[in-house]
Amino acid sequence: MNVHSILFIGIVCFLFNAAFSLLPLRRIRNYSYLFTAAGAVFFFAAGAALLISGPLDIAAPALSSVFQFVFRGDALSGFFVVVISLVSLPVSLFSIGFTRNMKNPGLMAVLFSILILSMYAVVLAGNLVTFIVAWETMAVSSYLLIVFERNQETARAGLFYVVMTHIGTAFIIALFLVLARATGSPDFAGMKAGMAQVPEAVRSMVFLFAVIGFGTKAGIIPLHTWIPRAYPVAPSNITPLMSGLMIKTAVYGLLRVAVDVLGKGPEWWGITVIVIGSVSAILGILYALMESDLKVFLAYSSVENIGIIFLGIGAAMMFTAHGLTPLAAIALTAALFHVANHALFKSLLFLAAGAVARASQTRNMEKLGGLLKLMPYTGFLFLIGALSISALPPLNGFVSEWMTYQALLLGFRSPSLISKIVSPLGGAALALTGAMVAAGFVKTFGATFLGMPRTVHAEQARETSVFIVAGMAVLASLCVIFGLFPGTAIQLAGPVVVLLTGMVPHLYGGGVLGIAQSSASLAPSALACTMVLGLAAALLFIRIVGGKRKTVVADSWDCGLPALTPRMQYTAAAFTKPIRIIFKRIYLPNRELKVSYLVKPFFVKSIRYGGGITPFFDRYVYDPVSRIIHAVAGKVKLLQSGSLNLYLGYILITLIVLLIFGT
Repeated sequence: MNVHSILFIGIVCFLFNAAFSLLPLRRIRNYSYLFTAAGAVFFFAAGAALLISGPLDIAAPALSSVFQFVFRGDALSGFFVVVISLVSLPVSLFSIGFTRNMKNPGLMAVLFSILILSMYAVVLAGNLVTFIVAWETMAVSSYLLIVFERNQETARAGLFYVVMTHIGTAFIIALFLVLARATGSPDFAGMKAGMAQVPEAVRSMVFLFAVIGFGTKAGIIPLHTWIPRAYPVAPSNITPLMSGLMIKTAVYGLLRVAVDVLGKGPEWWGITVIVIGSVSAILGILYALMESDLKVFLAYSSVENIGIIFLGIGAAMMFTAHGLTPLAAIALTAALFHVANHALFKSLLFLAAGAVARASQTRNMEKLGGLLKLMPYTGFLFLIGALSISALPPLNGFVSEWMTYQALLLGFRSPSLISKIVSPLGGAALALTGAMVAAGFVKTFGATFLGMPRTVHAEQARETSVFIVAGMAVLASLCVIFGLFPGTAIQLAGPVVVLLTGMVPHLYGGGVLGIAQSSASLAPSALACTMVLGLAAALLFIRIVGGKRKTVVADSWDCGLPALTPRMQYTAAAFTKPIRIIFKRIYLPNRELKVSYLVKPFFVKSIRYGGGITPFFDRYVYDPVSRIIHAVAGKVKLLQSGSLNLYLGYILITLIVLLIFGT
């Protein structure tokens, strides 16, 4: 069976999901997501074939000589097809249990299929028309899923998302039009072939347009503000597709344009991407730490991980500019591996957050607690995702971040003084980010799953469906497998690295990438065995020394009080208060204290305290721009008087102007 047949069967499976979900068979309708799971398997096979066999033209109908759809797959496309498939399958399983009692499940299934197929189309597009149509289809379908619940919160988030994503789309369309005009070809292959004749100034302009356009969809700071608005309100089976996959299509677009089509660029291209990645990583996790909403916390964490991916891409571009191809191969492999890793552990975390929100009817960590005993499977799987994203061995997040860190430190080998300064600073930003991520997930896991339930709804939370647990379990297993056996995952990225750098990445000693024996390396499998042996030795020691003692089960010490209550627990806000104090120049914290008295000032009736942080980008960037737009719109509104005679006058004036200048 060839790749064309595999892709056709995969598309048919997704279409079957959409059609089957509309049938009036309520008991079995939700099982239509098994078709999307099967479709993901076929697309995975097609992506693997593209990685192995090389470029392939995929037949598509031609609507006209101008609007001609062209699909073409190469190693870069195949890698992202594989990543999309790895997440789509478990999310489909999760959706079987999650959408069971949802309103309009048929519409949900249709939009679910369209969103995934549009992402496949984006990474398989061969020309600018195909890419823009697929990109807009992805944007529209994701918007409809954001506003699926149809309330004021979703409407506001959806509007903000539409505005931001179309600002990015405008830059993407502009860069493709510039490339098509400069190279004389609308196809990506033709653009790449004709790049030698494009002036350096035009190439730099296209690069900046690509960073802004694709960066908006990826969520780099300061273009990230739609992410903490849209992710929390989207259905919990859709958020993993948006965070784990949709923003990765923006990474694909940046790699396709800035690395593949444009080719080798000046040093400042890579430095720009490294700076953007550093700022996004640090500020993303700093804002995440202050959030008590579980899904908003994970949303800001996505901004942080996109920053890490940009660090790897920027380092690869910087090394390529200096002709250091081996170092570029290391950095690019790290970035691609983190693309796959983030897709896995962030999808797992969002699915677990959705299961928690559904079972407890809240996303507020301060109203949760004690869920590990009530939802043990969800709690354990969330813990695996938390350990993975915190880059702790032997899980997958550790490997890709370690590789990125190595690549940035190897920047000392660059002949440029600026590169020697920027590269280790990027490594320092990554190290700081890693420490704060660990602190953030200690807070999140502790406030959500440990301690005592803080509300009645938290006390009543239970596991709801075996399919919900199964979807999370698949992702957790992949996190473990990619962590213990990273060589296999890195080899999947090998053909992409060859395509973009011309060099095959090498492994030695089962460890992380290195170009010389002096490079630091770790073998995750050996590290895992060491950890297991150490744990076994510790348990054996405890058994020998204390095994004969009688075990007594009693209540925790309660400081002499009658009983412990949930109000005595450490809160999520209290846990991160020291960080808020340290970074107060960034957070710009505000406090509100209200005291009411029975007899002032001696007898206090109540004290109410509230605190928060200042949303810097909203208040000082987007709000002023919004006010200017509203002011201009208010002036322009005067033209719309409602008078038919005035509108006819506008038309007459326009015709006269056209006749004058047309001649």
